[in-house]
Amino acid sequence: MSNRISRRNFVLTSAAAGITAATPATAKIEAPAVKIKTGSRPVVVASGNGITKRNGGKLSCVETAFEGMMRGNDVLDSLISGVNIVELDPEDSSVGYGGLPNADGVVQLDSCCMHGPKKQAGGVAALEGVRIPSRVAKAVMDYTDHHLLVGKGAQKFARNMGFEIEDDLNTDHSREMWLNWKRRIDPGHYLDPAKRFEAGAQAGMAMVREGLIDETDYYGTINCNGVNREGELCGVTTTSGLAWKIPGRVGDSPILGAGLYVDGHVGAAGSTGRGEANLFGLLSFLIVEEMRRGKHPKDAGMEALRRVRDNTIEPRLQNSRGLPNFGITYYVINKAGDYAGVSMYADSDSAKYAVCTENGAELMPLEPLLEGNSSA
Repeated sequence: MSNRISRRNFVLTSAAAGITAATPATAKIEAPAVKIKTGSRPVVVASGNGITKRNGGKLSCVETAFEGMMRGNDVLDSLISGVNIVELDPEDSSVGYGGLPNADGVVQLDSCCMHGPKKQAGGVAALEGVRIPSRVAKAVMDYTDHHLLVGKGAQKFARNMGFEIEDDLNTDHSREMWLNWKRRIDPGHYLDPAKRFEAGAQAGMAMVREGLIDETDYYGTINCNGVNREGELCGVTTTSGLAWKIPGRVGDSPILGAGLYVDGHVGAAGSTGRGEANLFGLLSFLIVEEMRRGKHPKDAGMEALRRVRDNTIEPRLQNSRGLPNFGITYYVINKAGDYAGVSMYADSDSAKYAVCTENGAELMPLEPLLEGNSSA
């Protein structure tokens, strides 16, 4: 099946209302350069599930967001209407309803959004019971003086704002995967991070090899950034976080500058992958600052990946080559509509990101920093 989806096949529905520095030793193993993408406005860029997950509908996340912007809707409203499709899709185990739960079997969700023209932001973390945390994040932005609400406070705020609170966001599949994982590992080793990481990763990767879960769902997230014809930039990131995390763990996704950063005069960047690696350097902020200095989105994203590589010095986080044994990906767009998707590795056919322009929606190959893969 072709990766390209013609805009002639778009169905014009109301999306907004309808969604209830390298060292010499490592430089030589960097992947070869890939032709830089030049863009035009409007454009929407997202992680791969921005096309592949549709919740049974005709339009994907990026198509819905693009169509909203083409109608003149607010950019952030359009992007959030897009990611709601993925949050509500029980077939996506990385976000929203049916996201893989924490070590106690509870789905805890994180999200943040940023509005470039308004210079506003909002986020939620460790939120339970709400299928569409991106909309709660926007409510934090719209109706409070805060940037981030967490845990029970975030849930109480959501309830007060009229969001439905459910007792359990697990699907049969996510609950079955949690029980499968629980049989493989003692999740009580909170005070021994090396032991917990090794055992948890081994159990998770074994489930990937057995075809029980997709590798992308282990760290899974959706990031979606867009710029309209007028050059207005916004972004949103939403996730269920690291599969089977310690309850209360908050990764990079809801943190401004880490899981997402937008400067309305410059560009936007967001991430998926190992959140702790991204949090350490606030690397979405770094990417936007590199674009401010004149770098193309691809080059700015590659600089963030080099920081991750150079900061990864713990043996438990390194493969046999002394390189990161995990994945991390950035989705980057500038005010002119140039864009890129860059990743530490891109060693499989599924290593793609989603783009939607006036030419349609398309899965594009990620541009890797390093050759090979994270495991060897």
